Amino acid sequence: MLHVRTRSVDATKQVAAALEPLLRPNDVILLSGDLGAGKTAFVQGLASALGIRERVTSPTFTLAASYEGRLRLHHLDVYRLDNLAEVLDLDLPELLEDEAVICIEWGEVVVPELPRDFLRIRIHLGHPEDFEDARVLEIEATGPSWMSRQQQLSVVWANWIISETEDL
Repeated sequence: MLHVRTRSVDATKQVAAALEPLLRPNDVILLSGDLGAGKTAFVQGLASALGIRERVTSPTFTLAASYEGRLRLHHLDVYRLDNLAEVLDLDLPELLEDEAVICIEWGEVVVPELPRDFLRIRIHLGHPEDFEDARVLEIEATGPSWMSRQQQLSVVWANWIISETEDL
C-alpha cells in the first residue's frame, strides 16, 4: 500500500493527473473518503490529464456521467444507493465492458460487482494544523493488472509518497 500526501486541492488533482499515463481501457478506480475529502477533485485531475475539456462535477444526483478523452471516462457516485441490486440500474456490468476507465466514488457498496482488478484510493483529511487542504491518500492495488503496475505507481507518485518513517 502506498501513502501519498497532498497539501492542496490542486496537488490532489496533480496526483490524479500523474496516474494518467498508466491507465488502460477497463481500469477501475474505487474512491472512498468522507464528504469533502477530495474524491471529485481526484477525478477532475484525472479527467483533465485524459484530455477531457468538459466540466467534471460530482454525479451525486445523476449517479453517473461519461466523458470523452484519450480514454472514455465513466464517473459514478454510488453514495445514494441503498443496496447492491440498485447497481444493476446503473448498468455497471455493461460499463465495465466499455473499454473505458471507471472512477467510482463511495464504491465500497459495489465491490462484489467489480472485477478482481481495481485500484482502491481512500482519501483522508490530513493535518489541518499544517495545511488546511492537506489530504492523505491510501492507495492499494488489487488484482494482477494493478499489482503489476505497483512499481510504476511508486515512480509517478514519488514526489508525494510518505515514507514509512513520516507521520501519516
